Amino acid sequence: MIKEPVRIIDRLYKYTVVVLGCSLVLYWGKSLFVPMFMGLLIAMVMFPVCVNMERKGVGKGLAIGISLSLVILSFLTLVWLLFWQLSLFRQDMPFIIDKLQLLLPQLQSWMEDKWSISIAMQNEWIEMFLSNIKKGIGGYIASTFSATASTFFSLFIIPIYAALFLYHRHTFVQFVKSVAGKERYNKLDNILAETTQTYYKYIKGMIMVYIIVGVLNSVGLLALGIKHAILFGMLTAIMTIVPYIGIIISALLPISIAFLTKDSIFYPLAVIAVFSFVQYLEANVIFPRVVGAQLNVSTWATLVAIILGGIIWGIAGMVLFIPFVAILKIVTDYLEEGKSINILLSRKG
Repeated sequence: MIKEPVRIIDRLYKYTVVVLGCSLVLYWGKSLFVPMFMGLLIAMVMFPVCVNMERKGVGKGLAIGISLSLVILSFLTLVWLLFWQLSLFRQDMPFIIDKLQLLLPQLQSWMEDKWSISIAMQNEWIEMFLSNIKKGIGGYIASTFSATASTFFSLFIIPIYAALFLYHRHTFVQFVKSVAGKERYNKLDNILAETTQTYYKYIKGMIMVYIIVGVLNSVGLLALGIKHAILFGMLTAIMTIVPYIGIIISALLPISIAFLTKDSIFYPLAVIAVFSFVQYLEANVIFPRVVGAQLNVSTWATLVAIILGGIIWGIAGMVLFIPFVAILKIVTDYLEEGKSINILLSRKG
């Protein structure tokens, strides 16, 4: 009677040690693992494209080159959209500044009447705010430069990883089979096939999320009567591919349009509220449910993957850990010793 609880505790202890150990390795090896797994993700998504081209007589190297060129072209298009929106916003900046200068005295008078905050005190707060910005801008520029240099290195190394994974795919499969052992050969073939399909479903789920977010953004902007609501709504959804920066830059243009074309400050604030609400829904409801449904992974497991990935690898972890969980779910489908974990990961209904 006593042995069974002890056995359960021992099993839970082993699971905890494995999870903590893997988390520490992944955290300390972030600079190696993040670009490598990003390259693996791209390689697995482009694998069916490469295979189809190779079957039609295209050489292996050329097929890989064409596939990665499509990925790079898509990325450059996204960057162009980002800078295009930024340039449009810069054109509106003089008008926004002029309107702010007109509205600032009215706002200060309103705050003085409403909350009894003198205009002199408000000006002092503004000066302190600007002074703090000037003091911190040096460190901000240094950290931005460091992050940019790291980003450019990752952008350079990720396609190389992807090309190597695609070119030496048979070698990597043989390595995995040798680690798994002969008794699991048949199961491993099924796991690898399902894993490739899982990455395809992941990308499909992501596209569905961006379409839903674009529709919600557009409906919100249309309700507020903002010009070009559908264009801004869909562009803002697409730009969420670039975490945080994308949504901020893409939201600036409709916010500035609302500020310039409407007579009330309510409209730009309402645009911010619409985007904030849709982003909240996307992060906590739409993304876990839609992507989880495509991967056949529970919403709970998807949310845990997003949060854990963010803790260990930041933004990159939020993207990569979801397919990791889906792969873990596939592995536990075939291995008897992983059935207990499979219960948590599987999507019911």
